[in-house]
Amino acid sequence: MSKRTKASPASHRRTRTKAALVTTALAAVTAGLAVGAGPAQAAGPRQPELSSRQAPIISVGGLKFRDLDRDGKLTPYEDWRRSPGQRAADLLKRMTLEQKAGLLVHGTLPVSGTGYNATQVSDLVGKRSITTFITRLSATPGQIAAANNTVQEAAESQPLGIPVVVSTDPRNGFSVTEGQTVARIGTTAMPDAIGLGAAGDPRLTQKLGDIIRKEYRAVGITEGLSPQADLATEPRWTRINGTFGSDAQAAKKQVRAYVAGLQDGDNGLGADSVATVTKHWAGYGAQVNGYDSHYYYGRYAAFPGNNFETHLVPYTGAFDAQTSGIMPTYSILKDLVHRGHKVEQVGAGFSTYMLQDLLRGRYGFDGVIVSDWGITGNCPQVCRDTRPPASFVGSWGVGMPWGVEDLSVVERFALTITAGVDQVGGSNEPSYVVQAVNNGSLSRDRVDEAAKRVLVQKFQLGLFENPYVDEQAAATISGSARFQAVGDKAQAASLTLLTNHAKTLPAKAKKVRSVYAPGISAEAIKAQGLSAVTDPAQADLAIVRLSDPRGGADLTDLAFTGKEPDYQAFQAAVDAGVPTVAVPKLDRPLILTNVTDRADAVLANYGVSDSVLLETILGERRPGGRLPFELPSSQQAVAAQLPDVADDSVKPLFRRGHGLSYR
Repeated sequence: MSKRTKASPASHRRTRTKAALVTTALAAVTAGLAVGAGPAQAAGPRQPELSSRQAPIISVGGLKFRDLDRDGKLTPYEDWRRSPGQRAADLLKRMTLEQKAGLLVHGTLPVSGTGYNATQVSDLVGKRSITTFITRLSATPGQIAAANNTVQEAAESQPLGIPVVVSTDPRNGFSVTEGQTVARIGTTAMPDAIGLGAAGDPRLTQKLGDIIRKEYRAVGITEGLSPQADLATEPRWTRINGTFGSDAQAAKKQVRAYVAGLQDGDNGLGADSVATVTKHWAGYGAQVNGYDSHYYYGRYAAFPGNNFETHLVPYTGAFDAQTSGIMPTYSILKDLVHRGHKVEQVGAGFSTYMLQDLLRGRYGFDGVIVSDWGITGNCPQVCRDTRPPASFVGSWGVGMPWGVEDLSVVERFALTITAGVDQVGGSNEPSYVVQAVNNGSLSRDRVDEAAKRVLVQKFQLGLFENPYVDEQAAATISGSARFQAVGDKAQAASLTLLTNHAKTLPAKAKKVRSVYAPGISAEAIKAQGLSAVTDPAQADLAIVRLSDPRGGADLTDLAFTGKEPDYQAFQAAVDAGVPTVAVPKLDRPLILTNVTDRADAVLANYGVSDSVLLETILGERRPGGRLPFELPSSQQAVAAQLPDVADDSVKPLFRRGHGLSYR
């Protein structure tokens, strides 16, 4: 939460007055507990909903509390009437160094089938005292809810009963990339973030964020590793689909709306919020040649256009909405001098200037700083020699310690936490924190400062009162028809009509009976009363999806060579003389010169279902998107542009903001 506009703890608590049935196991059953909150007195504290499987429930002054330390008394940190800061300070005094160290790592839950490996969870939570994890479990909402409940039960059984924060990468879009997004099962389908930039409606973005919030909380996820506040200034960069586009002011509004949606308003965290970790602080969108900074060869972002300050603008939207977390970029900001300061030539997660002087100092951010994954890992020579398409994960594990490659893991832990990181992302090894303290390279005061920040947010999220979720309700809430109607509206609102020769679109239903549509399901075509054909010459209309070609030796080229299977299907339709609609997915600003010169219409998407796409082509919906970045005209123009400057290629094919309508 920003120092500038702190909301009071009372305003954070949105507790319910309705009586809650407490889920109980051993102690709770023995006590015969059925926790009824009862009507709150007009001037008294309002009883929050409690849920417990291991810890007893005690009554004090007619109010109910979870006895997490099992001493039969109301310990200050158990008292929900106190502020999160007071409770965190009390709990911190009761913790060992090893328990505090567990708060300073952001581990990974061990997926096993449709749940987690119970033995490994017991080790991570019980022996290592880790209480924050990312989940990459892709399963039904009910299965995820059940799995997360088992993790909370393991945490509740520990001496202090500290609940777990479960985080996730985005899981509502159409793009699935290992380590960046999670495959969508049972959640509301909506465009990738770049599509929200194309739709250009922050109110819609906040509404979608609110849907994500409700779906996450329903399955026990209380932190989103999103949004991306990076600017899409280097068109070859492969993470553009997670941004809101190239316009800093527009992105600022979108970031603020997204954070407000997930956090249930812009006053900080409450008991119904999902904490947001806005990323990647800062300048990640200016990657040299668009290279991937998960790899050693891609470790630099550069600012030859002296435009770093513009890359900070979207983050101010996150600060305005009281984002609870920030994630620094992997990248080294190559030779950057900012406001007269030579920025350290290390990844931002190790940079005192980026974290202390700029983030905490200039912008007053006092939430949790979470490092990106693997910055304390090793990258030996074989790792440094690795390039795509080979994975950046190998026999050495995973490591992106850019600028500090020659330090030990313990030294990296000490450096990143001292620089300002509160949680080391992707680590299951809090022992390194303990080693750093014991060898004198990391102060106990700094450990306490970081641990308190993490604890405060757990209290704000209401997890010390109600860590469990209703597994049956999860499936009803997540992906509901009401939510999906909003998601479908957003998909259509993002679709961007680039060209439309002779008013090809909307297609006239009376003239279209059969379609050639590789990549579109036969079921969706049939649902529109059409028949699918495999020979374009037999079709009344061709609809061809085109995916990012990812060309060239480094997989960064943006142009279609003609060898791609989907492009060949497109060319076959053109050659057959059938009216042809090209549907490129703009994960990046693709070069479409050899698409627009032969398609009858080009309808760009950023993640769209077959049904919404067909409904839009047939005029049941209208495309509402505008390009969130310019589309360059050639690879040569791309090579000549500056990585930190938006939309600066020579003679772009389409400028940012272009988009036609059916009117």
